Amino acid sequence: MKRRKNLFVASFLVLPVTLYLVLVLSPFAQAFWFSMTNWNGTNPNYEFVGLENFQKLFTSELYSVYLIPALKHNAVMLIVVPLVVIALALFFAFMLNVGGRSRGGQMRGVGGAGFYKIIYFFPQVLSVVMIGVLWQAVYRSDEYGLLNSVLALFGVPLKSSGWLSDPSLVLIMVMLVMIWSSVGFYLVYFSSAMASIPAEIYEAAALDGSTRVQTFFKITVPLLFDSIRTAWIYLGIVALDGFALVFIMTPQQGGPDHGSEVLGGVMYNFFANGKAAMACAVGVILFFFTLSLMALSMRLTRRDRVEF
Repeated sequence: MKRRKNLFVASFLVLPVTLYLVLVLSPFAQAFWFSMTNWNGTNPNYEFVGLENFQKLFTSELYSVYLIPALKHNAVMLIVVPLVVIALALFFAFMLNVGGRSRGGQMRGVGGAGFYKIIYFFPQVLSVVMIGVLWQAVYRSDEYGLLNSVLALFGVPLKSSGWLSDPSLVLIMVMLVMIWSSVGFYLVYFSSAMASIPAEIYEAAALDGSTRVQTFFKITVPLLFDSIRTAWIYLGIVALDGFALVFIMTPQQGGPDHGSEVLGGVMYNFFANGKAAMACAVGVILFFFTLSLMALSMRLTRRDRVEF
């Protein structure tokens, strides 16, 4: 009887496991293999070269011109984007859910919180292409650019060279777009998590004289720790990518002067120039870097679960 039950369960797993092997694990395995060949992406004939591609990446001019700037930019995005997005999303979620006027010792959300959540969430319904094109218009270098128009109202002169044409500013401009497009989703995510916190906890804190700042840091943040950790991991993955916005918004898809180059852009350039094996090598580096980062994050943020 038990064997028949196991066969019945296994029959439902065959299709999804097969699809996972073919569509997920198989491409990874192919990328690992091609990274150790001299494949150009089109020629079916190629040779096994071992770790030669990785050696070229870390010892040749490619390392200093492409890989090092991309790694630095991804590292900056990895720190800034998750930190700012989580901080803003937590703050707005807290204010929407318990930031209203207290009544009878009860902390209430602001009026129209549901409508505000929809407004904040709106960027999530836009495609990355639409977001990139929209913010290109915002960053236009002439008087028709929204950012220049707003600054002109305060007497700030136009930045005629362009916000995306300055190597020292272009990465900041792209990160601002990533933050803008991500805050709404995590605001709704944290709001849903806050809804599971019993109202009695907030009421007890209010009766004890706790301020909203104290309530936020001593009650809300600790009880949402698991949700914050999950958000950090997903935002870390987003920050390690960032290629789509960089490709759409920036000059030379990573410029100017490699000022916004990311690892995804390095992979694209290698593929476009007939160096598919080198692109796969960069992909393998990115894979292990991402995997190590996620494992480290899970390890450092592991703690006993808070029950309530």
